[in-house]
Amino acid sequence: MNWLNSEAFVAFDQHIIWSDMIGNILGLITLALGWRRSLLTWPVQFLSGLVLFVAFYGHLAGSAGKQVVVMAVALYGWWQWNRDKDRSADGHIVPRFATWPERAAMLGAAAAGTVAVALIFKAYPSLSWDPWPDAYIFVGTIVAMYAQARGMVEFWIAWLLVDLVGVPLNFANGYAFSGFVYVIYGALVLWGMRDWWLRSRKDARPALEGAPA
Repeated sequence: MNWLNSEAFVAFDQHIIWSDMIGNILGLITLALGWRRSLLTWPVQFLSGLVLFVAFYGHLAGSAGKQVVVMAVALYGWWQWNRDKDRSADGHIVPRFATWPERAAMLGAAAAGTVAVALIFKAYPSLSWDPWPDAYIFVGTIVAMYAQARGMVEFWIAWLLVDLVGVPLNFANGYAFSGFVYVIYGALVLWGMRDWWLRSRKDARPALEGAPA
């Protein structure tokens, strides 16, 4: 699978590698499917993580390890959405806003997780070339995926906060395709957040009426 780390093409003096391109295209598809509340969101997310794991395994152990966590959360998301899909009339999950305790828990987990992961990255420099931003993006991604799995509208906000750091970091480290994809992520996040926001209000009453006692 060494071809995943080979050059696909050159654009604007940036060398685009296959793993970067394929993994991020799948990530983009995942976000679009999430907008549509499709159960396929999670298998595609898992496949994206698998592609990047194969690309990193053997020479970037830290990056490969992060993809294992992403794939594990994708499995959790698939299980959660598959369990909750019967609670709405259209067979999809019903978006909702997180409670204040849930928001506090996610913010606390994000802050503590970022510090813990960054310290690990600093202790083992081979795991990351930029410990603090890398830890922020990694932990933010996990928090966003967890919120998405729980059907929380706030997951879009979490993705937007990840994008604000992910775009400049990817360009700075030569991952131009990732940088461009993160820009597109930002647009999809704004549209998706609006859609989930509106649905959280429209679907709230049917979801409560149709929920099991």
